[in-house]
Amino acid sequence: MLMMRTALSYVLPDVPRAAVIWLTLLGVVILAIAALLLRPRRLLRFDAGARIREAALPSRTEHTEEQRDQDRWAEEVAVAADRADATARRRREEWLAAQDEAEQAWQAYETAEADVRRLTAATGMPLPQTPRTPAEYADRERWLHRAAMEAYWRRELSVEQLSDVFAHRGWDPRRHPVEQELALRRAVRDHLFARQQTAHAQEQERWRAAELAVAAARSLRDEALSALLPQVEERESVLPLTALGGVEQTREMPTVVRGRTAAAY
Repeated sequence: MLMMRTALSYVLPDVPRAAVIWLTLLGVVILAIAALLLRPRRLLRFDAGARIREAALPSRTEHTEEQRDQDRWAEEVAVAADRADATARRRREEWLAAQDEAEQAWQAYETAEADVRRLTAATGMPLPQTPRTPAEYADRERWLHRAAMEAYWRRELSVEQLSDVFAHRGWDPRRHPVEQELALRRAVRDHLFARQQTAHAQEQERWRAAELAVAAARSLRDEALSALLPQVEERESVLPLTALGGVEQTREMPTVVRGRTAAAY
């Protein structure tokens, strides 16, 4: 009895301490099991595809640098697009001005052509007779020179045509004034027709330049818009590991025939 009491006196004081230790260990085990049950995928599965994707994607610093370069590129393209728009507007204004000049040149040519037809019809009638004297010929020459100069100042004759009139190259100052006026109107018509053709060619050239400027401005504006849009990063894995999880594999089950296994067809 004495020995039993002595043993109990040594054991009983350590029972509460041992109970606390066991309860603590039991609580730790319960918490570990609960964590495993609540988050099994992160703790039990090793996603190799995710690790490869994370390694392949740029880091935060690289992404920031790329975003800075993208913003700088978008700003430069936007400035170029604004300049292209201004150039397109200027080319359009030049084309409209050339179109007005071509229209005015055409109207001037039509007026000159009408004058030629009117004088051609008038020359079919008998011309009034005037005395053919040196004074009359001098008056006809002065009238021709004065009419040619007036037509030149109205930009109806070129310098070469005016020079031909004064040098009498193809011009006879002794002819009747009606015939001289008809010849002068024909020269004016030819000059205005050549000027109208030049104005038309310039109008076509300005139109093509305006079209090219509009196309360039539209292209740069589209480029600026695409540069401002957020870039979508490719998040797909290099290896198709994630696709395997969604595929359910099947296999043939053997059938038992009289105690033996046979492959199912």
